[in-house]
Amino acid sequence: MTYDTNNIFGRVLETVFLDRDGVLNEKKPEGCYVASRADFHVLPGVPEAIRSLNRAGLRVIVVSNQRGIARGLYTAADVEMIHSGFQETLKPYGAHIDRFYFCPHEKQECNCRKPLPGQFELAVMEFPGISAKASAIIGDSFSDIEFGRRLGMLTVFLDSHAESQTRDGEFAGDLADLCFHSLAEAVQHLLGERATKPMM
Repeated sequence: MTYDTNNIFGRVLETVFLDRDGVLNEKKPEGCYVASRADFHVLPGVPEAIRSLNRAGLRVIVVSNQRGIARGLYTAADVEMIHSGFQETLKPYGAHIDRFYFCPHEKQECNCRKPLPGQFELAVMEFPGISAKASAIIGDSFSDIEFGRRLGMLTVFLDSHAESQTRDGEFAGDLADLCFHSLAEAVQHLLGERATKPMM
């Protein structure tokens, strides 16, 4: 099933890729990391927004850079536990994430650190029906928007956490197709209620 979003740049979306920190949960200041379930604080409206995507028949996939693993601050198992806990949080809302992917590497060590395409390629291997042209990426950093632009996705920038933005975040809003203040607002628009690019 696909959700008709022809009013947004002539696209029909099938898959929505979500960054994690700053989109689903509160983002730590630059240089700090969400290292455990205790650090993972879900942002308001996120479970309901994911439920709306699920009910619209869209795949919902999380793609995140987890450089703290390479720095020895936490482990891949810690990240898996955070994601498992988030799935449990979503259950009472009738919502779920279809798949989580993350890059555990430092910069310039791999092909999976956004904006490089490795996490998208992993998703295509697991879900062969995924097409970049029928996908959107929702993120709060330049790397998220560049990830989507390189692949030809619809790009959606969230600007609601300026105090924890990376330094290049201000440029991401200019490059993105759409800009919103929260995941809930972005999802509302993607599902056809309004298709405009609000002023930053």
